[in-house]
Amino acid sequence: MNILLTIPPLTQLNTPYPSTTVLKGYLQPKGHIVSQCDLGIELINAIYTKDFLTMVFDKEPDKKAKKLMRIYKDRDAYINSVDAVLRFLQGKDQNLATRIVNRSLLPEGPRFDQMADMEWAFGTAGVYDKARHLTTLYVEDLADYIREAIAPQFDLIRYAEQLAISAPSFENIEASLQQPLTIVDKLMLDLFEAQLIASKPELVGFSIPFPGCLYAALRCAQLIRSKYPNIKIAIGGGYPNTELRNITDTGIFQYIDFITLDDGEIAIERICNFLQGKCTEADLVRCFYLKNDNLIYSGNDDVNIPFAETGTPDFSGLPLDKYISLIELTNPMHKLWTDGKWNKMVMAHGCYWAKCAFCDCSLDYISRYDAPAASIVVDRMESIMNQTGQSGFHFTDEALPPKLLKEVAHEIIRRKLTVSFWGNIRFEKSFSEDLCYLLSDAGCIAVSGGLEVASDRLLKLMNKGVSLEQATRTARNFTSAGIMVHTYLMYGFPTETEQETVDSLEVVRQLFDGGLVQSAFWHRFTMTVHSPAGEHPEKFQAEIIPPTKAHNFALNGIEFTDSLNTDLEMLGDGLSIATYNYMHGIGIENPVNEWFEKQVEKTTVKRKFIQDILKKK
Repeated sequence: MNILLTIPPLTQLNTPYPSTTVLKGYLQPKGHIVSQCDLGIELINAIYTKDFLTMVFDKEPDKKAKKLMRIYKDRDAYINSVDAVLRFLQGKDQNLATRIVNRSLLPEGPRFDQMADMEWAFGTAGVYDKARHLTTLYVEDLADYIREAIAPQFDLIRYAEQLAISAPSFENIEASLQQPLTIVDKLMLDLFEAQLIASKPELVGFSIPFPGCLYAALRCAQLIRSKYPNIKIAIGGGYPNTELRNITDTGIFQYIDFITLDDGEIAIERICNFLQGKCTEADLVRCFYLKNDNLIYSGNDDVNIPFAETGTPDFSGLPLDKYISLIELTNPMHKLWTDGKWNKMVMAHGCYWAKCAFCDCSLDYISRYDAPAASIVVDRMESIMNQTGQSGFHFTDEALPPKLLKEVAHEIIRRKLTVSFWGNIRFEKSFSEDLCYLLSDAGCIAVSGGLEVASDRLLKLMNKGVSLEQATRTARNFTSAGIMVHTYLMYGFPTETEQETVDSLEVVRQLFDGGLVQSAFWHRFTMTVHSPAGEHPEKFQAEIIPPTKAHNFALNGIEFTDSLNTDLEMLGDGLSIATYNYMHGIGIENPVNEWFEKQVEKTTVKRKFIQDILKKK
């Protein structure tokens, strides 16, 4: 069967999102003809051009919109520089770096007003990084202009995201799809139709990893329905997996034929077989569809392909030379996310722990752990390197398994491969000093791990499976081996007091002060319906707030209350400001309570808490 797999706008701009490559790697050896398209990077390459910006600036904005007028007045400078900027961000014209840093090439819009001090953020070296940071601000200024002046749904990463996040019904999405097309919509559809004409698919599969990809996918589906009605349409990916599992609203089926859940390999294969008359509806796997206007769910939830048999991701057909590297933040881990052309792949299926109270443990992509042999992992790495010409890997596992990671490191060294890799880990005791040095020798450059809350009481309540003492030792083992450590942190978990939040910041301060972490990010706790906290809120002294309207379309995040009346907005602002400064070595000696806008309690954590842990045998 002829299949077109599409990633709608917009995911990442520096490297392909891995979903379609995985599906193509499985389906093509089965005899299907599989094309793939990253519509997001195609769209960005078409927007950031002299011709398109000329259309964007064709009409003068409202003079009262000062930020828009500031950019509009420099329209000729934007139009004349944009092609060069895109080449530079694609790594094709690096000689522009010095001129960009000298501030003689780019017009400077409102985003430049909040620019960090360049010497503080990047040091005296790194002209190329400074230049990419400046061009990132330039790109974001133009994105702001496009969104506010001509295309309200446009964003570099989240295209119409607010329409799809936990949308209780399909009504607002439907209303948006009936609005006239913006010039960005038209451009996207022109690019997509060119893909349809070239690949002549019988089935189009849209991978929708995030809410910000749904609107664009359905706009493309509108085009298929109106001009190519014989083509069947399926959607799958992270958004349906988490938000559409309980769907009863059939409105979306005006635009699509199938919604698949969890792993897509066998689900898409069975859809193909069904459309070709090789199997019946009863053989469909984890699939919603309409029959006689009734919504049907196929079941067969337990039918899966062993991870070792899913094949090697296939990058053929993706425009690898069109991806761009941005530096949005000076956070070292965020820089890895947006900078460089990483080969994204999964080392093992699922999470080997799968017990954390805040995590979607009930869903297949976390709950079903399935690890292949190390030789298979490294075989896939070598194949991908040959396809892309890149030796850097971002393992997107929920948590890299220490045992498998150790075996993979030995296999990399045995084959004398030169690679770089990074990914998520758990701060557990298996990551000994010896193992961390082995990983460094094999090419590991960074790890990110969820410390979540720097409180042993809360870590136990979350069923995190690690303690502060263990996390500290593990972070020390990685950093001593020259591996950068980023930690994810959380605030607002049920029963967490203001005092515990302040104490958590003190622990983080000490971790930075001791050089045990180099990067960190705080996010506010969100309760989801698929997590232990969401399924049994009473165990966490929380109470679900009933929705004002029944959710018959999307449902994931749920509102809740607990017994505390904590000012989470104030705490979140203080945590972010403090950590941003810690990452740049600023204010580490200051009392942590001074970072908060309102008066909070002083920390109860001993000043040498982390040092004392490391002194223990």
